[in-house]
Amino acid sequence: MPLTDMNTAYIGVGSNLGDKLHNCCKAIELIDNIENCTVKRQSGFYRAEPVGVTSQDWYVNGVICVETGVSAQDLLRFIFSIETHMGRVRKKKWESRIIDLDILLYEQHVIDEKTLTIPHPLMHKRKFVLMPMVQLDPDLIHPVLGRTMSELFNDLAEEGQGIMPIGSV
Repeated sequence: MPLTDMNTAYIGVGSNLGDKLHNCCKAIELIDNIENCTVKRQSGFYRAEPVGVTSQDWYVNGVICVETGVSAQDLLRFIFSIETHMGRVRKKKWESRIIDLDILLYEQHVIDEKTLTIPHPLMHKRKFVLMPMVQLDPDLIHPVLGRTMSELFNDLAEEGQGIMPIGSV
């Protein structure tokens, strides 16, 4: 359902199956095709070590900034349909996936529902989220923690969560 105003949302994009970079680019294209949703900015892509189940292949990750006239709940439904369209099957937490789309932030809203939590509850602990967020908007303030993306990134331990830039498209 469209809203009357446009809202800014940040969406994490990741893949660790198949042509990972292509999968991420295809998902971004599909998001840009959602009615009342426009991709405004896109981070570079990063090769990131898996978190949780470390025996799987490394991910390609990035973040996009979109302007949207749909609610956060409708945006979630749209990105779930994109994941399904691209072949993602949800079985287990932290399993390999052809595409993974997460709403990280939606304006400065705080949403805590059964199917949607914004800000994303783990974003402040993940280099593969914070590094591209810093690239897009280093001074953006986390609506719950009250700290900038740069501050949150700088707080992360140096060791673990290997990540390296692979460029932008």
